[in-house]
Amino acid sequence: MGTVEHVGRGAGRISGDLGNRAPSPYPRRRLPEPPTVRIPKELLRPAPPRKDPVRTVVRTIGEVLITLGLVVLLFVVYEVYWTDLISAGKQRDATSVLDNEWKQKTEDPQRQDHFTGLGEGDGFAKMYIPSFGADYHFTIVEGTTAESLEIGPGHYTHTAYPGEAGNFAVAGHRVGKGAPFNDINLIGSCDAIVVETQNNWFVYRALPKEEEKAGWAENQGKEAKCKGVSVLGGPYKNVVGQQIVTPSDGLVVAPVPGSSTAPSAGEQAALMTLTTCHPRFSDKQRLIVHAVLVKQWAKDPAKPNWTPPEMKEIS
Repeated sequence: MGTVEHVGRGAGRISGDLGNRAPSPYPRRRLPEPPTVRIPKELLRPAPPRKDPVRTVVRTIGEVLITLGLVVLLFVVYEVYWTDLISAGKQRDATSVLDNEWKQKTEDPQRQDHFTGLGEGDGFAKMYIPSFGADYHFTIVEGTTAESLEIGPGHYTHTAYPGEAGNFAVAGHRVGKGAPFNDINLIGSCDAIVVETQNNWFVYRALPKEEEKAGWAENQGKEAKCKGVSVLGGPYKNVVGQQIVTPSDGLVVAPVPGSSTAPSAGEQAALMTLTTCHPRFSDKQRLIVHAVLVKQWAKDPAKPNWTPPEMKEIS
């Protein structure tokens, strides 16, 4: 049982156990809660930062550059990869059409090829560069318009045809649209360029480069594959295996490359010229490869699957 001890007048303290006694009828007073102050949300928002004109300009320039970079990237993907796929399909179609024409055409008893009646973009021959691998082969079409070159290598219409005296000149893209001439800068002296027609195989070999002309006969000219390849003389003395020219230099596909005059047809050499843009991804210059005809193989109808031995010169 608890007891109350008198401490002073009107006051006391309780000690001990109160037992089951009822609580005091005078409960402790509760202090009122402080009033809630509601602050508008607008006042809680941080003040907008001051605009820095330099930062704004830098940010804008950065965004523009990123956008331009994406546009350029998409263009490169289109130009290099997508156009390759389109041209590959056109090349397959041209090859299929040419194969069917060769099967259907009446063969010339003299085994002569005829190139009359060719229209722009028509295939008439196939070219191989064995040193580029067994899978390198393209159908050559007539003409060098943009549409024709999307199909494959295109023949300069005013130049000679395969096997003829003069200059059989062919153009091709180096980047995109199939890029048939992407690696022609890797063609070495005496490397074979084989051209197949309906009745014949023509083997051209790249001429010596300018730095190889001196001492050619005593050095590289002795190699077996260089048989028939020599430093040209007379009106052809300035013709070399490779050269870089300006786009306006149309004489590189003349009968005598680099010359506005030419000897009579009976005195002309049988050359082949490849032209493409230089350097890659640019058309500021032209890369030129010159080759000379060294061998002709007539096709044997009894051996339709035969290919010349030069086709085995795979690096």
